[in-house]
Amino acid sequence: QVQLVESGGGLVQAGGSLRLSCAASGRTFSGYVMGWLRQAPGKEREFVAAITWSGDTTYYADSVKGRFTISRDNAKNLVYLQMNSLKPEDTAVYYCAARLVTRRFYDYWGQGTQVTVSS
Repeated sequence: QVQLVESGGGLVQAGGSLRLSCAASGRTFSGYVMGWLRQAPGKEREFVAAITWSGDTTYYADSVKGRFTISRDNAKNLVYLQMNSLKPEDTAVYYCAARLVTRRFYDYWGQGTQVTVSS
């Protein structure tokens, strides 16, 4: 059974930093793209960042470029999202997700972790 478990969310002041972690288990994730997506209250879920299995290619939403960094540790099946210079508009539930590189949509999802940025 595939499990993605996020951690590291919390309350932080604007300008602060947080690091989210995603622990993946239940299968080998070779060939999987790992992503972070978020959903704010009253808004649709949106893409934040993604990383290929090898880690040599990353993707970011324009709204987080230069502030967020995605990385992964395949030996430990961990994916990270380092978030710096946080803004109130980054407040959302952040989800870790996985998809095969050949697929457009994510196959597996975590339960989400709340990030709240106060002004």
